[in-house]
Amino acid sequence: MPFVKQQKNKAYFKRYQVKYRRRREGKTDYYARKRLVVQAKNKYNSPKYRLVVRFTNKDVICQIIYAKLQGDFVLSAAYAHELPRYGVKGGLTNWASAYATGLLLARRTLAKLGLADKYEGFAEPDGTVQLIEAAEDAPRPFKAFLDVGLARTSTGARVFGAMKGASDGGIFVPHNGNRFPGFDLETKTNDDELLRNYIYGVHVAEYMEYLEEEDEERYKKQFATFIKNGITSDKVEDMYTEAHEAIRADPSAKPTEKKGKPAKPYRRLIALNKKQKMAKINDAKAKFEASK
Repeated sequence: MPFVKQQKNKAYFKRYQVKYRRRREGKTDYYARKRLVVQAKNKYNSPKYRLVVRFTNKDVICQIIYAKLQGDFVLSAAYAHELPRYGVKGGLTNWASAYATGLLLARRTLAKLGLADKYEGFAEPDGTVQLIEAAEDAPRPFKAFLDVGLARTSTGARVFGAMKGASDGGIFVPHNGNRFPGFDLETKTNDDELLRNYIYGVHVAEYMEYLEEEDEERYKKQFATFIKNGITSDKVEDMYTEAHEAIRADPSAKPTEKKGKPAKPYRRLIALNKKQKMAKINDAKAKFEASK
């Protein structure tokens, strides 16, 4: 047998360095995180804010986060499970709900920073790609960079719905329109009408109509929440329009009531000194003798 060079020898294993824990778990893209977190030295301690958008099976999570040496800190957050309070009866993870969650986060953040009156955003979105511009007699707009995590940034993805909602809500999120629904690769233009339909859930209403005609059983199963709450295809657009107005009227968070039994108070055991220990032993002995 010919000589085979040993690749992973003792020196290799002695010098081996494991990757960061969250990289090993497949949770963090550190190549992207470095560029989203690192701040220019001449900006001193100014935080670099990130618009973090994450999706679960039943929820949309939007947060404004900044990093310190101690870790990440959340400035504000909004969730899709808050949308029923604003009139969204179902479909909490679709494109239109992602937009509404981003809008809720933007209005909540600006209200917290005292910029809500100075930067109202675009109250009636028409599907055009617009960025927030600095007002003359006001501080510069609040700026945040989109953080998509490990999500695929394909054209029409829901993460860009949340970004569009935050942008229309008054936060300056640097972006262009080449990942919004309806973007044409050949002409490099956006379909404003299609994007508007996505914002107001018209595409959902059209699919509801199609499914109701073609497969009623599947329609009843897929849109059971809408049917239960009396939302038909012709009411979807109005539902989201009213939700946008309600969000702008009162974006404040309301704490939910905790259900279940209250937690038992924790009783810390007090260490006994030698005298107390001996007294305890003598009492136990006395009780044992008395029981004979």
